[in-house]
Amino acid sequence: MADMADMGDIASEWRQRAQQEMDQKVKPPGSLGRLESLAVDLAVYLETLEPRLERARILIFAADHGVSRLGVSAYPREVTPQMTRTFASGGAAITVLARTLGLEVEVVDVGVDALLPPLPGVVDAKVRRGSRSFVDEPAMTEDELAAALAAGRDAASRAVGSGVDALGLGEMGIGNTTAAAALLAALTGLPPGDTVGRGTGVDDRGLARKLEVVEMGLARHAAVLADPRRALAAVGGLEIAALAGAAIEAARQRRVVLVDGFISTVAALAAVRLAPEVRPALFFSHRSAEAGHRLALEALAATPILDLGMRLGEGTGSCLAFPLLRAAAAILREMATFSSAGVADQGA
Repeated sequence: MADMADMGDIASEWRQRAQQEMDQKVKPPGSLGRLESLAVDLAVYLETLEPRLERARILIFAADHGVSRLGVSAYPREVTPQMTRTFASGGAAITVLARTLGLEVEVVDVGVDALLPPLPGVVDAKVRRGSRSFVDEPAMTEDELAAALAAGRDAASRAVGSGVDALGLGEMGIGNTTAAAALLAALTGLPPGDTVGRGTGVDDRGLARKLEVVEMGLARHAAVLADPRRALAAVGGLEIAALAGAAIEAARQRRVVLVDGFISTVAALAAVRLAPEVRPALFFSHRSAEAGHRLALEALAATPILDLGMRLGEGTGSCLAFPLLRAAAAILREMATFSSAGVADQGA
């Protein structure tokens, strides 16, 4: 396997080739704006001037959080199993959007705190019924973390094995913005006052409680937070770990990864800290309205594709961004050049 320096040289060469090809398309330079840079990024990552994205699967990892019992969410933890059933019935926002856009959805139960019956489109990979409260102890043991990462890798492998070109990352879990805020602070050193937001819509009192919980968790686990794997186990969550595992495996198999909002982006940051070679695979679908998302994007030097004021999760942003990414690939692959179309360019 090439070392990082060699990989950088290869990427630089592909970027130059892709940009030259894009500059020859029958249009004024830069006139397609962000579509052009997305197309070039795809060409660099996939190492081809004819990138093709036809099939995408949204992977939704569902799990509960021990800290959800501490008043950090506007919704009870019972919502997680209820929403898992709604995914299966096709009535959730993500399933409506995916159906409309012709995308696939797979839901993976890695830690829902309920005994769910077999549900269509839901894979049972439950590690345990919810994480522990990180205020009192690590959210996951090392074995549980390994199992959650493996569940994510397995989901990515299933998608790749079925011929999927791109994977969208999504999640469901009451309490997960609290875990993501704690993990973002742990991974970046940012103060929790910056990373903690209102999540599902807590009031001022709930926001203060949420900040207090994150501060207590970070203080309890301060000795291990410099290690990204141990930080993930200490203050993360089962679905956050599974998201990271999926990103790592998808990148290993050279598939495009569309990252959703705040929780998915923090999981992607954890994946990159665990395996830096993952970063070129990541395309960031949108900028969430959640307070810490901007900071998570900055930590990854990422520019999101959309900004629609969304903060639902579920992979909804990944779903909406995929058609734009597919269009960008088609522009580079199919659009005529000045020479092939016999059109005089600006230098003629």
